[in-house]
Amino acid sequence: MILNGLDIGVLVVYTLVLLGVAWWVSRDEKGHEKNANDYFLASKSLPWWAIGASLIAANISAEQIIGMSGSGYVIGMGIAAYELMAAITLIIIAKYFLPIFLAKGIYTMPQFLENRYDGRVRTVMAIFWLALYTFVNLTSVLYLGSLAISQFLGVDMLYGMIFLALFSMTYSIYGGLKAVAMTDIIQVVLLVLGGLFVSYLALNQISGGAGVVSGFSTLLEKAPEKFDMILSPENPSYANLPGISVLIGGLWIMNISYWGFNQYIIQRALAAKSIQEAQKGMAFAAYVKLFVPIIVVLPGICAVVLAPDLSKPDQAYPEMMKLLPHGLLGVAFAALVAAIASSLSSMSNSVSTIFTMDIYKKSFNPEASEHKLVFVGRLTATIAMIVAVLLAKPLVGKSEQAFQFIQEFTGFFTPGIVVIFLFGFFWKKATAASALTAAIASVTFSWLFKLYIPEVPFMDRVGLVFILCCVLAAAVTYLGGAKDQPNAVDLNGVSFSTTSGFNTASLGVVLVLIVIYATWW
Repeated sequence: MILNGLDIGVLVVYTLVLLGVAWWVSRDEKGHEKNANDYFLASKSLPWWAIGASLIAANISAEQIIGMSGSGYVIGMGIAAYELMAAITLIIIAKYFLPIFLAKGIYTMPQFLENRYDGRVRTVMAIFWLALYTFVNLTSVLYLGSLAISQFLGVDMLYGMIFLALFSMTYSIYGGLKAVAMTDIIQVVLLVLGGLFVSYLALNQISGGAGVVSGFSTLLEKAPEKFDMILSPENPSYANLPGISVLIGGLWIMNISYWGFNQYIIQRALAAKSIQEAQKGMAFAAYVKLFVPIIVVLPGICAVVLAPDLSKPDQAYPEMMKLLPHGLLGVAFAALVAAIASSLSSMSNSVSTIFTMDIYKKSFNPEASEHKLVFVGRLTATIAMIVAVLLAKPLVGKSEQAFQFIQEFTGFFTPGIVVIFLFGFFWKKATAASALTAAIASVTFSWLFKLYIPEVPFMDRVGLVFILCCVLAAAVTYLGGAKDQPNAVDLNGVSFSTTSGFNTASLGVVLVLIVIYATWW
């Protein structure tokens, strides 16, 4: 066991503080019992700082810290494109997509799809998202998290998964989204501190104790190829990050889908006090994303110099954590547990929201009471977590790089999802038939590409499939008569105006990105 009594003590204190805060914010006022709005949308009361922190905490988990550090070990800083491009994507989502969602007053993404298309589209996409969150996202986070716990505590991975599942469920299943979002503030602070400790000591170790600046300079000298932001075709990792097309192609589709149409992400913004609070929260999250590569990618690159003979890339981050002295090691380990628990609670809450509101209430019990909906939501989250624990190792354990496994799998569905929403937002003629065509075509074309043209990088494949889905969806629409749909979104009733503060923040994000890519192109 790597942790000592001091480290475990830090972990215990963190656990108790988090549970205490979750209990405090989850209390019901006297005579009031949680209803669906309280449980699934935090009574629409979240301020901007809670939204921004919760977005980051939901996003950065085991697959991000361990998985992306592993990709940093293999690929280098180029993998940070996911984080850097996410920053500008958040700005786009906040300005152009979020106002539409909030104007509709929805709980879930499938609910919007029914309002815009029909019940078939809602049901098909609800089932897809339930499967994705349960069999891909929850399993990946549990597996990678238990891998770290196993290395540090010397326990079997199954026990690590059970601990993570029980810990995240303890506060999220009772308190709902409000408990998740408010505890995420603690999680993000701990996550940033823990990540900075790891990066600082790794760079200091590389410099032989001469400091971080000297360590970074030495790292640039010893592993210059790991700082190529745009990979050349000769790079062994080109298939995962295919050069310039990362910036102008498929990564945009992946990011727009993840940050704009992903229930466990966008649900925080749907719970905002107002559109202005939601937009400020997303701008705050955008700036944090610019900072994230320092704490999730840099340790993996440091491991290239400090631990060049790792058996698996996903061991890079846990290996760098071992540099921390006891006490700080406990803080960093607690930060890792915090990130994992936060994502697990976010995903399970979204699974319960989608099943309860889009499947149970819609198809089985339209007259269900508020008490019944909350009960079903809690039961659904529990079942999803149990299933994920049982399937995590068989599904994720065979993957060499877990982060790439997640991206590749979701890439089968992402192009169709983006087509469905973009057409639904901005083209009044788009029909339910065209939406279903896009969904089916996305999986079909992606599978054909992988089967018969495997040499096409999956990021390029996502972009190409997106174009094909657009063409097919448009063709089906025109074959059906191409007339304005009665349930089309009326954009005249939606305000896309933003505050001067938001506009200034957006410009800042763009300038920072220009500087980063100009420096390490």
